Amino acid sequence: MAEQKKILVAWDFSPKAQIALEHALQLSQINDTEVQLVHIIEDKEKYSDAINQMDKAVANTEIEFGKTVTYVVKEGNLFSTLGEYAVEVKAVLVVMGTHGMKGMQKLTGSWALKVIASSEVPFIVVQGPPIHNYYSNIVFPVDFRKESKEKLRWVAYLAENFKLLVNVLVPNTNDTVHAKKIRQNLEFAKKYLGNKEIPFEINESKAKGSFVKQTLSFAKYIDADLIIIVITKDIGLGDYMFGADEQKLIANNQEIPVMCIQPRTNLTVYGRFF
Repeated sequence: MAEQKKILVAWDFSPKAQIALEHALQLSQINDTEVQLVHIIEDKEKYSDAINQMDKAVANTEIEFGKTVTYVVKEGNLFSTLGEYAVEVKAVLVVMGTHGMKGMQKLTGSWALKVIASSEVPFIVVQGPPIHNYYSNIVFPVDFRKESKEKLRWVAYLAENFKLLVNVLVPNTNDTVHAKKIRQNLEFAKKYLGNKEIPFEINESKAKGSFVKQTLSFAKYIDADLIIIVITKDIGLGDYMFGADEQKLIANNQEIPVMCIQPRTNLTVYGRFF
């Protein structure tokens, strides 16, 4: 019998973790996926207390949502242990709450990005509760990078159980070199979505400014449930300090959930569930 797929929730007993759990339970409709809470402790002395708190969290979840979830307590570093465990159990994805650009430092946009960048498993970063009972309006920004194509596999995954409308967003740019690559990626996306019979619309951005601003402006306009992005390879210290584009997206003021996919050279290992 095949092992049940897992959706992990970064759990620290905070209201934001509770919001992440709500999203995970919604996502678990896909292939009846197991939801597991993951709590990271710094040393073994906190293990017993953490177990007691996790037992209560699981019991409360069953009372409030009528859903059974599991949990695990891991000793280690938040920035690496969560991602390592996700790979170890071959998790489908990880859902994590963030406080945006303010609030508790360990879960601000920059720190959230640091956790995401250390993992090979995709993350969905959330700030507010689900808008609808299911994911419907998905924003799919098309940029000039070839890694942009990786997002299509996850669109197909979400489309298995959700009635999606994929809103493909083409940026407003005057860069002719980038524009050519964007068009190539756009044609690839149109063909892929068409072959999968996934409903989509092509939207030419009318906004000005960075593609981040264009994406957020459009996502707010259509009341999007999710933005799907591929994070930059080898994010450096400067990006964490001064703000990579991904950081600005995942900590957006509109509190729109963002799915972050780590570029990989081997897509088959984590793509088998497609």
